[in-house]
Amino acid sequence: MDFTRYQQAAIKTLQPSAPGVDPVLVPLLGLAGEVGSLATAYKKHLRDGLGLASGKQYLREELGDVLWYVAALAHRFDLDLEDIAAASLVKINDRWRATPQADRIVFDEAFPEAERLPRQTTLIFTLQQRERDGRTVAVLTRDGIPCGDPLTDASHIDDDYRFHDVFHLAHATVLGWSPVTRFLLGCKRKSDPRTDEAEDGGRAIAIEEGISALVFSYAARHGYFANVHHIDHELLKTIAAMTSHLEVSVLRAADWEQAIMTGYAAWRQLRANGGGTLHIDLDQQTLIVE
Repeated sequence: MDFTRYQQAAIKTLQPSAPGVDPVLVPLLGLAGEVGSLATAYKKHLRDGLGLASGKQYLREELGDVLWYVAALAHRFDLDLEDIAAASLVKINDRWRATPQADRIVFDEAFPEAERLPRQTTLIFTLQQRERDGRTVAVLTRDGIPCGDPLTDASHIDDDYRFHDVFHLAHATVLGWSPVTRFLLGCKRKSDPRTDEAEDGGRAIAIEEGISALVFSYAARHGYFANVHHIDHELLKTIAAMTSHLEVSVLRAADWEQAIMTGYAAWRQLRANGGGTLHIDLDQQTLIVE
């Protein structure tokens, strides 16, 4: 039985609401009650060790009641259960399945080689003491040439945000997108002024820097992801909203999670070692620190 047929059959048993009662209220409260009954059924299964057959039958019945109320609520909201199920799968795939390698878009494929993110490259982070004030800065170089400015933590506390360019490098490695990395490595797409302005320009750079700061604040409250494997969906939704007008918007929340985790694994190593050499491979989506 498909969801449309189920919904059509289910609403035939939907009772009319009492006069003056919101027609959504009864199925909404019913759903809450049935979810509670399902939890109670499973609690009894854990407590009493119900036999497999009877326990499964009980849970099957409670899940059926939950499904009926979902169908009733969908009807009350003038929604189609089939469409709800399809949209749910899209959302789940976005959250938990990274974009397959074969489906990846190379955003700069049509541009001259000098304007493409390097598919493989090596960069070095070193720590230096600044002469004028004695502050420790992180210096990023490629082939001995500095990439961007030396960075401090720009904070009252020593939290090694000075290494945060590694987050941008991780975005480039996993997502194939990073306006900041394009600036650092001198590969902005200047042959197309519209792309250079909208995708690689100041606004896009500010957005990526904002994402870096936002995630760092979250990471600081979660041990910098040392023992965390997943990120709150709300944070990923915020990132999606911030980048909704940019080319990277075609990628999934799962891709962003992978990029963030890759960046923080490298950042933790740089922090522990006081710098290091980064080997980046966009084809393999790897960022290795030595």
